[in-house]
Amino acid sequence: MSYFRKNIEAMPPYVPGEQPAAGDKVVKLNTNENPYPPSPKAMRVLRELDGERLRLYSDPVSSAFCRAAADALGVPADWVLAGNGSDDLLAMIITACAGPGRRVVYPAPTYVLYRTLAEMQEADIVEVPFDADYNLPLDELIAADAAVTFIARPNSPSGTVCPLDLVAELAAAVSGLVVLDEAYVDFADDDGLDLVRRHENLIALRSLSKGYSLAGLRLGFGVASPDLLAVLGKVKDSYPVDTVACLVGAAAMADQAHMKANAEKVKASRAKLAEELGRLGLKVWPSQSNFLLAAVRTGSAEPIYEGLKQRGILVRYFREPALADKLRITVGTDEQNGALVRALGEMIT
Repeated sequence: MSYFRKNIEAMPPYVPGEQPAAGDKVVKLNTNENPYPPSPKAMRVLRELDGERLRLYSDPVSSAFCRAAADALGVPADWVLAGNGSDDLLAMIITACAGPGRRVVYPAPTYVLYRTLAEMQEADIVEVPFDADYNLPLDELIAADAAVTFIARPNSPSGTVCPLDLVAELAAAVSGLVVLDEAYVDFADDDGLDLVRRHENLIALRSLSKGYSLAGLRLGFGVASPDLLAVLGKVKDSYPVDTVACLVGAAAMADQAHMKANAEKVKASRAKLAEELGRLGLKVWPSQSNFLLAAVRTGSAEPIYEGLKQRGILVRYFREPALADKLRITVGTDEQNGALVRALGEMIT
């Protein structure tokens, strides 16, 4: 006897990147955390938090955070919906929009959680392959005319970005919701917030995990018209963002100077690391994220992944056909990147 829905039993689980045990001595370049610390202003809020606040439920709509995010991005506060990480917003969207007979489409390879969430709701999944340069397959996405179309920009695992005019064309052409997943946008040259103002079926998702160095806080948000957010709010948790995350996240959003300074350091290290990987003979795609996708010239990249792991260096390897010869490498500090390059040099030269 089974207690579960058949599709849940049959589906593979989402597998996050490996998290080493506390105290393990590793160079961790596998889950795209920011190598630099959070805002000192955010940390001050955490240290000074009154424990009495934890006795009470959190604000169900995270008002303080939404105001801070709105001020930072130049949008009205009622255009912001907070969640327990941007993954929480993805789940809200799939719950509200997808299901049996309703399509979910995205270019692939991309963030695997899109597939997992759609499978949970028994939605019809259409994966449209990217070409070798990760150009957006616009015509195929439009033809699918899905209930939900996901566009990760920058895309993971490639780090590439598609032109914003193609996103606008997509939003204008389809009848469903277009989700512009901007989890890595703090390291990119531009963003899609202006498109959100122009297209009522477009929502942009943001995360504090990457640019703001708060992956352990679990806080993200969506930006869209209030009418769209009102419907998504019907399927959110009753108190999705805890008090600590709301207050610390608000302080982090208010300290844009700190976030941008760290992002510039990551971008400079990204350029240097891409050049060094190229010298070792790896193919590296142009990235606007805080990671690089690098392909070995022949065969599978899995032996290199395993060899690096044995040397105490974690990178990400995806066991999917389109990614079998590739590694996704988080941009760390220059010291961490140097350790990676030295180890790779020993293994592939």
